[in-house]
Amino acid sequence: MNIKRIGNVILAVKDLDTSIKFYNETLGMPIKNERRNWVDLGTTGAMLSLHPASITAPHTGTSIDNGVLIGLTVGDLNSAIEELKSKNVKIYRDIQEREAGKNAIVLDPDDYMISLFEPNFSSEKHEQTGGYVGFTPQ
Repeated sequence: MNIKRIGNVILAVKDLDTSIKFYNETLGMPIKNERRNWVDLGTTGAMLSLHPASITAPHTGTSIDNGVLIGLTVGDLNSAIEELKSKNVKIYRDIQEREAGKNAIVLDPDDYMISLFEPNFSSEKHEQTGGYVGFTPQ
């Protein structure tokens, strides 16, 4: 096997229209592709894809229950959290600061955790990681 990269992170959502509004309008993620029962969000790299949860099986798990956590990198975490609070987005964990940067966790309409990370690009850091360095929810 020769995996090149992650193509999509797929979330089964209870209400596709509500989730599209949250990710596109509230978080500002652009819609790349949209079909009747599938939406890809993002511009480059891995896409976040939304798909309706099965109508024959109940949607019972949340990321709090099953450990799913989506990591997004932001430029200014303080202003991002203030904006999301003004839009009544649920804050699961407020801003924490660590050597690698700042992190907070919000919840989407299905209670999936969204980890927002602002890397530390201070002059003391000679090298910034090319990957996501968020923090676990606990």
